[in-house]
Amino acid sequence: MQNYLEFNFKIKPLQPWNEILMAELIEIGFDSFTEEYDGILAYIQKELFKETELKSLDLLNNPEIEISYTSAEMPNINWNEEWEKNFSPINIEDKVSIRAEFHEPQNLPTEIIIQPKMSFGTGHHATTYLMIQQMLDMDFNGKKVLDMGCGTSVLAIFAKMRGAADTLAIDIDEWSVENSGENAARNNVDFKVELGTADNLGKESFDIILANINRNILISDIPVYIKNLNENGELLLSGLCFFDVDDILEVCYAENLKLKKKIQREEWVSLLLEK
Repeated sequence: MQNYLEFNFKIKPLQPWNEILMAELIEIGFDSFTEEYDGILAYIQKELFKETELKSLDLLNNPEIEISYTSAEMPNINWNEEWEKNFSPINIEDKVSIRAEFHEPQNLPTEIIIQPKMSFGTGHHATTYLMIQQMLDMDFNGKKVLDMGCGTSVLAIFAKMRGAADTLAIDIDEWSVENSGENAARNNVDFKVELGTADNLGKESFDIILANINRNILISDIPVYIKNLNENGELLLSGLCFFDVDDILEVCYAENLKLKKKIQREEWVSLLLEK
């Protein structure tokens, strides 16, 4: 077990800024959240926390929003126990269930079983939901797939369930890499998991690239994805707020990608593009 810091953020107005704050906090190392009626509780490993990074977040310096916070050290949290308290099954269009082993089966056509541990991507976040929703209409049969910023590897698992061939999952977080391998075994699928970034890709090519990350990383890495995307390949993106879309599309159009489908859930957006 590792020592964590708990931050209690009070946010006015709450929506949509609570979700946007979580996205910014993830970028500086926060990895777990609980939504409150007036804000969020956010958690980060004590050794990873840097106060200068927190104070420099755009949202904390936005005069249109009131955000205050307090913090306390939370030693020896049993995170598996915490996840079990807060993780409920997810139903995506009555077609896909994402649940933990301790939940009862949901009797949907596809069931993904995960033990999320510390990793982001249980399906509760709107962006994961949007990615699965888009994937329902995509052809994965025999395709080579990349899950970039994989978290729990829900997306890689679902791609394999839909017939994907060789699949690679990459994340910068060691917890995610370990958890991804465990979740793959739980769902009787097999794919490669690596610790790293887009720099890992080298000259490897893919038919489908899935990237549910965040705006800044996507803007930086989309040109790399395109180099590793086969002709007529598909790039599926999320981790985007509605006001990020124009900036992302500008980068994509500069790389001659075509927008095939855009869907939105709450303030979050997913984009499906084709090379």
